[in-house]
Amino acid sequence: MEFWTGKRVTVTGGAGFLGSFVVDKLRARGCREIFIPRSREYNLVEMESVKRLYSDARPDMVIHLAARVGGIGANQANPGKFFYDNAMMGSQVIEQGRLHGVKKFVVIGTVCSYPKMTPVPFKEEDLWNGYPEETNAPYGLAKKMLLVQSQSYREQYGFNSIYLVPVNLYGPRDNFDLDTSHVIPALINKCLDAKEHGKPEIVCWGDGTPTREFIYVEDCAEAIALAAERYDKADPVNIGTGKEISIKELARLIAELVGFKGDIVWDIAKPNGQPRRCLDVSRAQKLFGFIAATGFRDGLQKTIDWYISNRGQTSEVRSQ
Repeated sequence: MEFWTGKRVTVTGGAGFLGSFVVDKLRARGCREIFIPRSREYNLVEMESVKRLYSDARPDMVIHLAARVGGIGANQANPGKFFYDNAMMGSQVIEQGRLHGVKKFVVIGTVCSYPKMTPVPFKEEDLWNGYPEETNAPYGLAKKMLLVQSQSYREQYGFNSIYLVPVNLYGPRDNFDLDTSHVIPALINKCLDAKEHGKPEIVCWGDGTPTREFIYVEDCAEAIALAAERYDKADPVNIGTGKEISIKELARLIAELVGFKGDIVWDIAKPNGQPRRCLDVSRAQKLFGFIAATGFRDGLQKTIDWYISNRGQTSEVRSQ
């Protein structure tokens, strides 16, 4: 609690999916001076907006969560925008943080930065051993460049910047828009719609064989808060659960929890994405004591319950 007392913390993307939970964690720890820049007021792709942000917020710490994100379809439709927006936001916010004397900078990367054929479980040392999976490579590479910037700024300027690599997130407040959402909210949306309208089937992308690891959003927010308090080194750190599930199994589980009893049809003309994703999470436990607390089935049920209670609200591309 004392760590956060009197600290001015800026959380970019703090009004988004993950960011809103990070802000909750900071407030629960006693942090009272939290600045949450909104995109309509601070376009972080533009340098002048970034400079104005620092002038207005005068932060001691920055947690950079703002990102242009989406599922496979959104990445395929916007590779240039996903690369440019994420690279420019991150590099400019870090550079201005250095120039303004920020005492600590927390960069949030992405599991999409890992090479397509990374051995399972993914170890942080494997980040540079190949090219990312093609459908989200521009996004993954833009975020990985922030690791290079973080480490090089530490080496040259003594800038205390850390880099965290969360696996796929899910939970309440996620984006459930089928055009931009990730797999869990998309499946929940499809299964509920089919159940309520008596549809005999839902159609899912790919063949269902890829595996994914998921972390409940509140657990990820706890990991970020712990790292901000306790970790001050250059090496990237995975944030996850260390457990994977196939997309086919995931679809069946969500259908069961929602109560959809129809067929699940696989559209093999659509891409699978990366074959497997599962992280080695030992470094996070060792360096700042993080272990995910939420069981996957329980987390899914909480997510479904939240969506049922909050449908009809406007969806938007969230910050990761």
